[in-house]
Amino acid sequence: MIFACAGSRNYPFNRLFVKLDELWEEGVIKEEIFAQTGTSTYKPKHYPYKDFISEEEFQDKINKAHIVISHGASGSIMKALNAKKKVIAVARLEKYGEHINDHQIQMNEAFASNRYLLSVSDMEDLGAAIKTYYEDRADIVPWENTDPRAIVNLVDNFIEKNWYSKAVNK
Repeated sequence: MIFACAGSRNYPFNRLFVKLDELWEEGVIKEEIFAQTGTSTYKPKHYPYKDFISEEEFQDKINKAHIVISHGASGSIMKALNAKKKVIAVARLEKYGEHINDHQIQMNEAFASNRYLLSVSDMEDLGAAIKTYYEDRADIVPWENTDPRAIVNLVDNFIEKNWYSKAVNK
């Protein structure tokens, strides 16, 4: 099963759920999908969904999932990584009214640069990311959560490295 989640904040993520329907129709997705759609207004055609689910149901869906497709929120990503799931993090983008800025791109890339998940910023790349997991071609390493500040350190290091390289290359 694929579990797709959009969180509970007041930002719709219609593009994700439309794309999942398209990928189902194209035959790219070959397994059951369940989606937690949050405040999205798009109603999926090819898979069951609920706007909101309890914390217990959320964890149950993660536990049952083969792949978790999450918006770029650290809480959802961490729950999936801690459950040792294959994760695709899809960034919400400001230009579509999905968030107040594009910080999810940096968050997702911080995880992806350490090979913990696959990051998708362009929705057209979602199918390729799913195929990468289906074909077992993902170069992913298991998340080991031994330090409670691990996520903060991961993001800080990523920003520092990228800020420094951009500042040096100016």
